[in-house]
Amino acid sequence: MLTRRIVIGDVHGHYDGLMTLLGRIAPGANDQVYFLGDLIDRGPKSAQVVEFVKNSPYHCLRGNHEQLMLNALPEEGKNPQAWQAWLYSGGMTTITSYQDLGIIPRDHIHWMASLPLYFDLGDVWLVHAGVHPQMTIKEQNEAEFCWIRREFHNIPKPYFANKLIIIGHTITFTFDGIEPGQLVQGQGWLGIDTGVYHARSGWLTGFDITNKKVYQVNVLHNNQIRILSLNRAVVHLKPPSLLARLSYVRP
Repeated sequence: MLTRRIVIGDVHGHYDGLMTLLGRIAPGANDQVYFLGDLIDRGPKSAQVVEFVKNSPYHCLRGNHEQLMLNALPEEGKNPQAWQAWLYSGGMTTITSYQDLGIIPRDHIHWMASLPLYFDLGDVWLVHAGVHPQMTIKEQNEAEFCWIRREFHNIPKPYFANKLIIIGHTITFTFDGIEPGQLVQGQGWLGIDTGVYHARSGWLTGFDITNKKVYQVNVLHNNQIRILSLNRAVVHLKPPSLLARLSYVRP
């Protein structure tokens, strides 16, 4: 049986939707499953999502929301400024999800800190947010890999000549002409964060790279499932204009 490579977009605490999605994808023992980060915040069951992925055979990247939590809860104690930034970004739902335990377990925090910032799968390169077009990979860190948006989205040509970059982080319908639930493809990259937590969407997406098949569950509509070919699910962005490209050239 052909080994599948499956990538799952930002879960944001939606454990029940994730279980429904994985139940429909039905990964086999030889399939490789990758999470793009942002397991936590905004949704109701972040603790359960982290516990599940941490103890699964699956792979996971660090997203900006995991980074926010790590900044807020360093080893030496709570960082007040970073704590407020995390709460502002949806951290309270994560804290609430851990209330049964009374504390966020240190093994969860250590696990998040150990998560890599990207995976190189040969023909596919996975990262939470993107890459900076004017920097080498070695020059970049979590500031770019977990947070970048417009500089990467406006890239005039693929960053890699022979690799597709798959990202989460930026909800696809925030791009012009993209409807909730649709994927978005730019110059050498594919965005699969369909905004599971957002009232306009509710879609959580898993992408079977091997078979070019898109699995989606809608957490706002009784965990409705749909399965689409990549061609039906994706919208291609127009190449950025020269003005947009010049606006994001690093000085």
